[in-house]
Amino acid sequence: MPEATFIDPDVWYSGLAGVVIAAGAIITDPDGRVLLVKPNYRDHWALPGGICEFGEPPHIGCGRELAEELGLEIPVGRLLATDWSQPFGAEARPIMHFVFDGGSLADGTGIVVQEAELDGFTFAAPGELAGYLPPHGLARVVGAVQAREAGTMTYVPHGPS
Repeated sequence: MPEATFIDPDVWYSGLAGVVIAAGAIITDPDGRVLLVKPNYRDHWALPGGICEFGEPPHIGCGRELAEELGLEIPVGRLLATDWSQPFGAEARPIMHFVFDGGSLADGTGIVVQEAELDGFTFAAPGELAGYLPPHGLARVVGAVQAREAGTMTYVPHGPS
């Protein structure tokens, strides 16, 4: 029997594909309008949320980001959508987005915007989302809203099929 050859785990892991993990939440008002935030470092609006820290599970990262960005300590509900995209080109690391159900807020009362990263927030009707979000973000948010309404979960692929 041939002798087994073991590969150093650090060498093996270093050869694997890298991906950025991001998590956000669908939060609506009683009229079904979706809460969006305006990052001060981007041209477009986005769901509240952000990049997960190294080793941080997406649902934990989502809760942390909601607290940091909006000052809200709300429960992170079920997973609504995931997607994979390379919005910054083929040479950039891809991003896996996880979108969770963040429930409903009566209005913006209680939101404290993190001014270091955000210019503000708004609630947008589903039919208005295209005016706020870039195409890859629009597909993710619409897919998550539809999954929430249907009681399902969806995968929203971007790029080559």
